[in-house]
Amino acid sequence: MEKNQLLEMMNGSKQDSLMKTLDFEFVDAGDDFLIARMPVTPKVHQPDGVLHGGATFALAESVGSAAAYLFNKSKSPMVRGIEMSGNHLKGISEGYVYARAQALHNGRTTQVWEIKVTNDDGDLISSCKLTTITLPKK
Repeated sequence: MEKNQLLEMMNGSKQDSLMKTLDFEFVDAGDDFLIARMPVTPKVHQPDGVLHGGATFALAESVGSAAAYLFNKSKSPMVRGIEMSGNHLKGISEGYVYARAQALHNGRTTQVWEIKVTNDDGDLISSCKLTTITLPKK
């Protein structure tokens, strides 16, 4: 599948979901990574006007889970996040944040994803790690 078709498919999957509510958009994909972005607007701010860590985690988990689905070795996987951790390193109040998910381990049942969240200038905003599990669809 061509990259633009893949991104169109991934963006089409966000109907009536948190991804749509927070305006996530998949913007790039490669052989071993997936990138999504989110606009930093008052909708995702803490009361003091900077990006809320929960919104950052929502973006990171969403792109990591989507990557787990995309790069999964099963035909029709059901992917679920089972653990997430991260460090918020720099505040941001406007522009976009970009979450780049890349596998540290892509096993048949469990996967571990490194998700780096950066701003428009490429500065590291948050560093996250997500563990996913792949289950057979019922």
